[in-house]
This record gives sequence, structure tokens and C-alpha cells, in this order.
Amino acid sequence: VQLVESGGGLVQAGGSLRLSCAASGCTFEYYALAWFRQAPGKEREGVACITVNDGAPWYGDSVKGRFTISRDNARNTVYLQMNGLKPEDTAVYFCAADRVKYSFGVPTLTDATWSSMDYEAWGQGTQVTVSS
Repeated sequence: VQLVESGGGLVQAGGSLRLSCAASGCTFEYYALAWFRQAPGKEREGVACITVNDGAPWYGDSVKGRFTISRDNARNTVYLQMNGLKPEDTAVYFCAADRVKYSFGVPTLTDATWSSMDYEAWGQGTQVTVSS
């Protein structure tokens, strides 16, 4: 699985950006997709996750109400629409993908696990800088 992010850049506080992550080498509709970010000197943080079969997305607490994750299975692409950006959103943003696994027919990926589980593939990251 290969993931390539795009759409990062410099934006003023209050502005918007849309990140894209194009996937290849996988059956995209079977994969959960997530966005993470990492700022200098800080731990990696889960931003958002979208699973398969039109499941409801999950978000990190710091971005709820401002960011929206979506996927286009026809284009093998996942998006992160970021509105109301703040300087503290400045980070390198990474796309991650993992084929959804099941235990007794129940997905093992949940709201409680998505931000801490191991993902099969990661992108190279795209820088987002928000100026005050």
C-alpha cells in the first residue's frame, strides 16, 4: 500500500485547507483511513479516522467541529477538510491506512482503538503551518 499526501501549506489563523491522500496498491474500500499529525517536540496525535461501509467518522477532541474527514472510494482518496485553523494545528500531517479486521464478524477498529493501533501503511507527510 502506498499513500501520498498533498494539500499542505501556510495559512492564516481562521483559514481553511483541504488535505488529500491518494492510495494505491490496495483494495481501497476494505481499508480504514486516518489522519495523524505531529508537531515538533510533541507526540503523534490522532486527528480523524474513517472506516468502511459508510461508518461514522471519529475525531480527536482538539479538532471536533472544525475538521471533516471523508473518502472517495472511486478515486482511492481520503480527504481532511480543515476549517477554523489555529496556530496549534501547525504540524506535519500523515495519512495512514489499515485493512479492517474482524473478530467474530465485529470490526476490531473502534472509536477507542483507532488513534493508538498500528496501521499497515503511512504516507510521507505534508506540512501544515498556521500563522497567528
